[in-house]
Amino acid sequence: MARDASDSRVIESRAQLVEALESGCKPPARWRIGTEHEKLIFNRADFSPVPYEGPRGIRRLLELMEGLLGWQPIADRDRIIGLSDPIGLGAISLEPGGQFELSGAPVENVHQTAREINAHLAQVRECAEPLGLGMLGIGVSPKWTLAETPIMPKSRYEIMRRYMPKVGRKGLDMMFRTCTVQTNLDFADEADMRLKMRVGLALQPVVTALFANSPFLDGRPNGYLSYRAEIWRDTDPDRTGILPFVFEGGFGFERYVDWALDVPMYFVKRGDVYHDVAGTSFRDLLAGRLPALPGERATMSDWRNHLSTLFPDVRLKDFIEMRGADGGALPTLSALPALWVGILYDRAALDAAWALVRDWTASERQALRDSVPRTALKTRFRRGTVLDLARDVVALAAEGLKNRRRLDDSGLDESTYLAPLEETVATGRTPAEVLLHEFETEWKGDIDELFRRHAY
Repeated sequence: MARDASDSRVIESRAQLVEALESGCKPPARWRIGTEHEKLIFNRADFSPVPYEGPRGIRRLLELMEGLLGWQPIADRDRIIGLSDPIGLGAISLEPGGQFELSGAPVENVHQTAREINAHLAQVRECAEPLGLGMLGIGVSPKWTLAETPIMPKSRYEIMRRYMPKVGRKGLDMMFRTCTVQTNLDFADEADMRLKMRVGLALQPVVTALFANSPFLDGRPNGYLSYRAEIWRDTDPDRTGILPFVFEGGFGFERYVDWALDVPMYFVKRGDVYHDVAGTSFRDLLAGRLPALPGERATMSDWRNHLSTLFPDVRLKDFIEMRGADGGALPTLSALPALWVGILYDRAALDAAWALVRDWTASERQALRDSVPRTALKTRFRRGTVLDLARDVVALAAEGLKNRRRLDDSGLDESTYLAPLEETVATGRTPAEVLLHEFETEWKGDIDELFRRHAY
């Protein structure tokens, strides 16, 4: 999750909230790519989880990273919980169960994203190896039970941990056991945002299938290919899902604001204190009638923090976040932004993608979202399967990236990063199915082999 916002301007009208989203409009020449990814940190000696405290804990890892990078520490009650690039070009943060996240800098092309990811993993490795720690990219923690998973000392997570069981059965699993890779992209104007939101939400199940990589739980197969996506189906219906209203006539910045206003809040931060207001209305805070903080008025920080606690499959801020993919092997971390950049940043590819999904009904979109976690590319759709859709989507992305003509030093365009997805659609096997085959054959049912063979 992003660092909490700091903007004390009092919100006087709903129009300010709309303007905050609208401020993201940029001409294509200023569009950027931001990639975030999470991974598990584990003890290499026995593949156990890593606590926050201790000489070989997460805190010590962050302190070593601070010394290596010279980044500014992010603190919560005097405990380091992340690092921030002093010139605002990225951040490292902790998820609730100790998942280590890089929020990448906004860059111009996927080549830069790939270099950033490789550099980051090398830096973490340099600090982690002396501590006996390793990193694993996967969608769901494959071995540790929820009870065994450590709890990071972040105030906002304490509030979420209390609230989650009230609104879904898998919210704590989402917090403590999932890892994702996502990409954040820009839009030109409201119409461009609308089209990208619609294409993104419709195709998110296809992307979930392509990146499915969470087939294990508690040391054994869990019956799903993307259990991370299944977890999100039972986390909190108020703030998750495919947002049917995005496909309705008149959708725009105002409609998203109205939806966000009605999603219950988690917290209000004043100074260094997080006030638990879980389940209450942002509208009441706007009016100064919040029961827990009578008379307190909403600020722009409150609004930005609230937007960061909404978890639809595609999230709108002053940019668009694509949130449907499992964390995975190193090549997939660059493949995810490459896929979406190819589709959304080339007009011909975007128009072709919209033509592909335009006549899908709300019930078809929901059926895909509900079925893909278990059957991924084999999910039936109309007269074919999601694999058929995935072939088309990857081909569209490749064409869009070639049209962009962003070349690296070797003369390769960004479509080179689609290689793992092209292999997936060629074989029809998701990363999860590859892991399951290894588990049943080479590993002989020993989940520890996953850590030995697939650590970064």
